[in-house]
Amino acid sequence: MRDVAARAGVSAMTVSRVLKDERVGPATRDRVLAAVRELGYRRNEVARNLRLGRPSGMIGLVVTNLANPFYSRLALGAEQVVEKHGLRLVLGNTAEQVQRERELVEDLVSRRVDGMIVIPAGATHRHLSPASLGGTPVVLASRPPSGIEADTVLVDDFGGARAATEQLLAEGHRSVGFLGNPPTLFTGAERFRGYWAAHEEAGIAPRDELVRRGPHDIPTAEAAALELLDREDPPTALFCTNNRITLGAYRAVRRLGTGTTLAGFDDFEMADMLDVPVTVVSYDADEVGRRAAQLLLDRLGEGPDTPAGPARRTVVPTSVVRYGVRESVGEDRGVHGRD
Repeated sequence: MRDVAARAGVSAMTVSRVLKDERVGPATRDRVLAAVRELGYRRNEVARNLRLGRPSGMIGLVVTNLANPFYSRLALGAEQVVEKHGLRLVLGNTAEQVQRERELVEDLVSRRVDGMIVIPAGATHRHLSPASLGGTPVVLASRPPSGIEADTVLVDDFGGARAATEQLLAEGHRSVGFLGNPPTLFTGAERFRGYWAAHEEAGIAPRDELVRRGPHDIPTAEAAALELLDREDPPTALFCTNNRITLGAYRAVRRLGTGTTLAGFDDFEMADMLDVPVTVVSYDADEVGRRAAQLLLDRLGEGPDTPAGPARRTVVPTSVVRYGVRESVGEDRGVHGRD
């Protein structure tokens, strides 16, 4: 600022007043702004806020897999809300690594973010407690807290999986295979529980030999589906726990030419263009981000409520959409999903 002041022939205080858009004569303002442009000056907002004892104006968002479209939609939903309050979103990816998550969270706290939205990678979350973060508020998304109390936004994983499996059973399928995430992952466990519950409610015993709880991407899902479909008694339908697993299963179906019916959690673009019947569990991924951001703003005193009480939990509903036939179940269609 002193350099700008010297170049413009004014005091540093005058430069400060111009940058804060306070009343300054037009000629003086023009000289200061010209000096700012010529010198490439940018005010250090972080340092300024530290000096003034103000928050950073930044919200941290920590996700587990940026390759999954679910997280880009979640980020857009969160950004839509926080920007209305003059805040900026800072994004970090953990690749499902707990140590990486700890490092990202510590870094964001050191940068004095106002708060964080975290999709946790590990089974315990004590490192996200207020005591560990120096009071920085945290909202969890997609997966519930373990070992701590925290505001949380979830998707109806159980209900969506049960509804999709019920649809397959209602169509007459009595041999429905399961391709899903490892059981240690909350979403994978809940969706498997929904798959199993639908069978029990229909009075049908699921076949353990048709269950694969390990695929996590398109190649591993394709390999698992090939193994199931190449059996002497293959399943007539497959339920998949996310969109990438569904696409892997579709590759196997196309490769073997079986025409096996598919059902999967998460809608995805071009699902209606596949040449086999597909049932998808759809929901609004943007809404997950919007709700998480609003819960966080409430804790920061920026929302309509500033709760000091217990942690809150909200669940985003799902609907079931059927492609490849005329009728569909549910009303809304999203195009993104998650693990």
